[in-house]
Amino acid sequence: MAYFIRLDPEAISNKHVTKVAFSKCFSIGIFAAMSKFKTVLRYGKYVLTAKTVYDVHGPFIFNFINSVLKDKRHFYAFDEIEYSRERLLSDKHIIIVEDFGAGSKVNKTPERKVSDIAKNTLITPKFGQLMFRMVDFLQPENILEIGTSLGISTLYLAKAAPKAKVISLEGSKAVAEIAQNVFEINNVNNIEVITGEFSSTLPGALKQLGVVSLAFVDGNHRYAPTLQYFEMIKPYLNEHAVVIFDDIHWSDEMEAAWKVIIADPMVTICIDLFFKGIVFFKKDFHLKSNFVLQF
Repeated sequence: MAYFIRLDPEAISNKHVTKVAFSKCFSIGIFAAMSKFKTVLRYGKYVLTAKTVYDVHGPFIFNFINSVLKDKRHFYAFDEIEYSRERLLSDKHIIIVEDFGAGSKVNKTPERKVSDIAKNTLITPKFGQLMFRMVDFLQPENILEIGTSLGISTLYLAKAAPKAKVISLEGSKAVAEIAQNVFEINNVNNIEVITGEFSSTLPGALKQLGVVSLAFVDGNHRYAPTLQYFEMIKPYLNEHAVVIFDDIHWSDEMEAAWKVIIADPMVTICIDLFFKGIVFFKKDFHLKSNFVLQF
């Protein structure tokens, strides 16, 4: 049996099809190049404005810089977590990923290798270890993470405070299952992963925690969702809470969201590390302090 498909006469031309395809690829390439160029400009501005420990004043921020940002200790947990990273980077299994966020700039299809997800989405050792030191320094009782991915950042949070309750939200069930396996291999049992679209699962997670001492927001990297998560989390933050935002200079939208966040009246201390933004809600600080710090 023969099947015939009616085509637009103009689309029959191979030259036309090739031209359209090339035009689309060229547009995508130009957009990616412009995005990278803008990121380079943002980073250049950060380097020129970032301060050192010698440029800041105040006992809390001075102590935070020396005890967390400048701490060079190598904790035993680092090797265990990085071993899990290496396993994920060598995992060639293909899974179907549901993506509710801003999406990957590299992976555009739902079928992805675990190794590719690990390569493009996992927190770097530098910033994972920073979060470990933050948790070790602050010792929060309850930790919320929005964006589990394959679980490396979650391990850094949970291993620094084994007695803390950690709830991590992940959009993709397939990705969450791999993360859960990573937690089991590492014998970490203070983590609960909840799957689904973040705006739907976040209210239940917050009610379950009751109080949030530390939150890491690495979810939908867009202006409106980022501010939505922030507004939903705020009523649950205790007076010494800290919230870490990922990729605050990732895009124009994220930079705009970061400006709104640091202007919030509840925020008393803001730290810009370029790739991460940290805000404190310490009520004993009566004057807002904004820091752009070298890291």
